[in-house]
Amino acid sequence: MRILLVTGRLAEPLVRKYGKGCDVFVTPVSVAAFLTPEMIVRYLKRGGIKSEDYDLILIPGLVRGSAQPIEDELGIPAFKGPKNAMDLSQTLKALRKGFKLSREKPADELFSFDALKRVEDIRNKTRNRLYIEKALKKPWNVLIGNLPVGRDFPARILGEVVDAPKLGVQGTVEKALYYLREGVDIIDIGMVAGETNLDFIEALPEIRERIKEGGFEVPISFDSLNTAEIEKALSYADLFLSVDENNLERLVTQKPVVLIPTNQKKGFFPVKPAERVEFLEKLKEKALDLGYNTVIPDLILEHVPHLARSVTAFQLYRERNPDDVLLAGVGNVVELYDTDSVGMNALLAGIARELSISLLLTTETSAKARGSVRELRRAVDMNLFEMPKDLGFDLLILKEKRAKEWRFKPAERVVEAREKPVELERVYFRIWLEDGRIWVNAYRGTKAVLTIVGDDPNAIIDTILERFEISPRHAFYLGREFERAYTALKLRRSYVQEVELFPEFY
Repeated sequence: MRILLVTGRLAEPLVRKYGKGCDVFVTPVSVAAFLTPEMIVRYLKRGGIKSEDYDLILIPGLVRGSAQPIEDELGIPAFKGPKNAMDLSQTLKALRKGFKLSREKPADELFSFDALKRVEDIRNKTRNRLYIEKALKKPWNVLIGNLPVGRDFPARILGEVVDAPKLGVQGTVEKALYYLREGVDIIDIGMVAGETNLDFIEALPEIRERIKEGGFEVPISFDSLNTAEIEKALSYADLFLSVDENNLERLVTQKPVVLIPTNQKKGFFPVKPAERVEFLEKLKEKALDLGYNTVIPDLILEHVPHLARSVTAFQLYRERNPDDVLLAGVGNVVELYDTDSVGMNALLAGIARELSISLLLTTETSAKARGSVRELRRAVDMNLFEMPKDLGFDLLILKEKRAKEWRFKPAERVVEAREKPVELERVYFRIWLEDGRIWVNAYRGTKAVLTIVGDDPNAIIDTILERFEISPRHAFYLGREFERAYTALKLRRSYVQEVELFPEFY
C-alpha cells in the first residue's frame, strides 16, 4: 500500500522515524495541528500530488475537521492518523491488518473505541435471554436476583455501602447510585458492626425502589454478621453476606448466601490454607443438607501480610471444587495498603480471573480507595480477553505505556532561567474544589469581591483577565494552580492551593 503522511515542519523528524515505509509530505506550516483540510488540499495540489500516486493519505490526528474534502479534491482515500507522531507505527501496523480508520476521529481514539466496543459485544452476548437460559443449566452458574453469575459471565462487582444505617435511606441511595454509575453490578448494604438496626432493614424495599427510580434495577445484597439482622432481611434482599458455622442452622433460605470459614461467636478462623478449605467444604455440605439452595463460598481474602496464604486457600479450594461460584472481598486488601489502588485492583482482578472467582466485593471508604469501583470494572473488562495487554484501552493512569519523544532543536542562544522577586498586587485569589468544579474567590483586602466557578482552567483565567488587572506573572501563577486543581479533579484527589499534588519520590 502506497501511503502518504502529511505533517508540519516541526514534527517531520518524528513522522519520518515512526512512519517508515511511507512517503512524507511536509507542509510549510510549523505546527501540524494548525493545518486545516482545505490548507492540506492546497499544499498537496501545489506539490503535484495526483490520484494515481498513492493509495491512501494520512493527515495528523489533531487537524480540525474531516479528511473528506482532501479525498474529494484529490481522488485519494484520506483519513486521520494519530494525534501523536510516535503512535504512527502502531497505526500503520493496524491499517495493514485491515483496521478501518476514520475521516473524522483520530486513529488513537478509534483504537480505544474499537476495543471498548468489543467489550460491549461480549457483555451483550451474555445478556441474551437464550444464552442465559442455557448457561444457568450448568452447575458453575447461578442467579442472584435478576443477575446471572458464574464462569460463563463477566465477573460481577459488589459495591459495599459501608455503615448504611448511619447514612440513612437518602445517603445509602446516593452512595448506591454513585457506585452503579461507576460500574458495580450488585449493591451491598453494609450494616454497622456491633449494632442491631432492625428498623433500617424495613427500609430496604424503599431503597430498592429509589435505586430503580434512578435508572438501575439490580440485586441487593445484605452484609452483616448479626444473625438477628440477617433473619430480618431474608425477605428483602437477594444475597446474604455472611453465613458461618455459628448462624448456619438459623438462616436456612432458598436465596443465595455467602458462606465463610469462621465461627464468629467462638472467634474461630483456620489460618492454614488446607484447614480453611476442609472446614469450608464441611460447612457447605452441611448447608446443603439443611436445605440451602445456593451456597457461594468465600475463603476470605486477607490483607498483607497474609494475602499469599489466602490466595493459596482460594487456589486449593478451586482445584478441589471446580464448579463452585466463589466470592472474594478485594476491597479489604486495597484499603489496608498505603499504595495507589489502581495497580492493586488490576492485579486482584487478574488473580480472580485465573481462579474463576465470579463475585468481587469492594468499597471506597478511604480517600486512597476513591475510584476503586471504576478501576475494578476496567480490570474486569480487560480480563475478558486472553491477555490484558495491547487492547486499545488500559489502566495506565499515572504511568505510560510508551515514552513520548517531544523535543526540538534549541535556538543558537540559550539562557538559564532566573526567578525574580514577586511584587504584591491589590487583588489576590483563593482556589478550591467543590462539587466536582473549580471555585475561585477574588479578594481585595479581606473582602471577597467576586466568586468565579467553572470546569475549564482556560475559561476561568479568561474570566479573571476580563474583570481584573493582574500582572503576567500573576496570570502565570493562576494558570499553574488551575491546572493543578483540574488534575486533582481528574484523579479524584484533594487540592490545596500552593501545595504539590505529588511527593518527590522518583
